[in-house]
Amino acid sequence: MNQPLSDLRVLDLSQVMAGPFACMLLGDMGADVVKVEPPGVGDQTRSAMEYRYKGTDSPGFLALNRNKRSIEIDLKNEAGLETFYALVKTADVIIENSRPGVMKRLKADYETLSAINPRLIYASISGFGQTGPWAQRPGFDLIAQAMSGIMSATGTEDGEPVKATTPIADLGSGLFVVYGILSALHGRERSGKGQYVDTSLFEAALGLSIWETTELWASGEAPRPIGTANRMSAPYQAVRSSDGHFVFGAANARLWARLCDMLGRDDLRNDPRFADNTGRMKNREALIEALEAVFATNTTAHWVEALLAAGIPAGPINGFDAATQSDHALARNMVMDVPHKVEGTYKSLGFAVKLSGTPQQVRYGAPLLGEHTREVVDSLDLPQSYDSLKEAGAFGR
Repeated sequence: MNQPLSDLRVLDLSQVMAGPFACMLLGDMGADVVKVEPPGVGDQTRSAMEYRYKGTDSPGFLALNRNKRSIEIDLKNEAGLETFYALVKTADVIIENSRPGVMKRLKADYETLSAINPRLIYASISGFGQTGPWAQRPGFDLIAQAMSGIMSATGTEDGEPVKATTPIADLGSGLFVVYGILSALHGRERSGKGQYVDTSLFEAALGLSIWETTELWASGEAPRPIGTANRMSAPYQAVRSSDGHFVFGAANARLWARLCDMLGRDDLRNDPRFADNTGRMKNREALIEALEAVFATNTTAHWVEALLAAGIPAGPINGFDAATQSDHALARNMVMDVPHKVEGTYKSLGFAVKLSGTPQQVRYGAPLLGEHTREVVDSLDLPQSYDSLKEAGAFGR
């Protein structure tokens, strides 16, 4: 089936998470993603993590690099750079996530490559962006979560600093750069010209902090950690049952009334402290204490079933094992087996967006290092043969 991005070639010059994630999403939509890797070592995530399946590449690398072809090119070698420039002429998009200035030193920056291919969309993901006083700082998800404000409002009020376990700055910047690239590609249809796309882990983390910054500007006070509670409404959080915890949300007047009816607690409904959302937020601790006294009388399974039957959103707190093995995740194809030359198959998360007419496809699993070097190079318009370029050190020695 003709996929929506099947007419595009993307060069993946990125490593680890943010850039590879973005390139994988484009590959899932049909783009021809060519992963350009340093000879001999490749993407550093190939050797990350302590776990392995059968082969030498880490499960983390496999998870972020399906639907790509891998070539080894030494960008510090003259023949390698010549090969790379020929590849750039065939490309629509380049994604890189080096520290600002690195690509310029390699003669692979936007100014250099856009002169070779004016239609090129060149996207950079860095820790803090290409400009500003923090631009040269190293970029990691942990640092971005801390410096964007996210960690200051995560966890419990009297606890130690806590980051979101899911690397939202890394993955968020990957999503934002895809948004920027697709917008730039649409603009290119009218202008005929490419452009530079610049985003960062810091901006992704800050850009996702909608409720927290709203609270700051509306109240004049920096948001504090509130555990699982919500900054805009209550009750909406995790609560204790007789055998653990569960989550539920009675976050508007209609759901609050249903909750009081279900629990048979007209006293809560009539309590002036809880008369409206403003009161329930102001007196949230007292409200949750009163509700937990009821919830502690039965199990999580009982309350989740009862709340859902009353039309009140609720759910258990699943581990990733339960979440990925759930009937719903399987029905939504959120776990799939991906073919691989060495692994046979490996498990991967499925496609989080479903397209009815041109659905995503797994055309191939994560590539071996340099697996497609000859295949890609032979397709380029180069004065030298693959063997000559190899002899000259274009693909490492």
